[in-house]
Amino acid sequence: MVMRGMAVRSHGVPGRSGERVISAIHVAGDFVDLHGFVLTRLEHDIVALGPVTAEFIDHSDLREISENFPHLSRLFWLSTVIDAAMHRQWLVAAASLRSNAHLAHLLCEIYVRLASVGAAQDHRFVLPALQRELAEMLGYSPIHINRAVRDLRDRGLVRWTGAQVEILDWGELARLARFSPEYLDLDRFSR
Repeated sequence: MVMRGMAVRSHGVPGRSGERVISAIHVAGDFVDLHGFVLTRLEHDIVALGPVTAEFIDHSDLREISENFPHLSRLFWLSTVIDAAMHRQWLVAAASLRSNAHLAHLLCEIYVRLASVGAAQDHRFVLPALQRELAEMLGYSPIHINRAVRDLRDRGLVRWTGAQVEILDWGELARLARFSPEYLDLDRFSR
């Protein structure tokens, strides 16, 4: 479980040494690869984006929880279902949005997820990803990401300095991204 910082799921690209694709970003409060509990092997690596504090939970503890605490088991299941919903949304965004809107969607998602665990507020958050890593997340070249960041800045939607991101116009950024946080189903965790 990520306690502080961010981590990503990283996949090597077959036949292309050194190239990778990032298929998920994990923020504070996320179980990383909870589905690994029932799988014998994972097809990806987990890589920290900057400093990360993580807690490791033994599979024997998860087994005991799943056998003796049905409500917690349902919450674990909900976590994996939301993880799958994020994967689907990333695919939809990749297929339907231009690079600037796709980046805007990622920023909206990360902000909402961080804000839900108290790690972001006032539309400000830390994103310790390099443009190369953003390119690996979104499926563009670093040059396209550079242009997308510049476009969002030029539109007055974000202020982005190093790892510090400030969303200046949430409504317009969300509109550009066609972002709705419903797929994150965050209100379920507050029940």
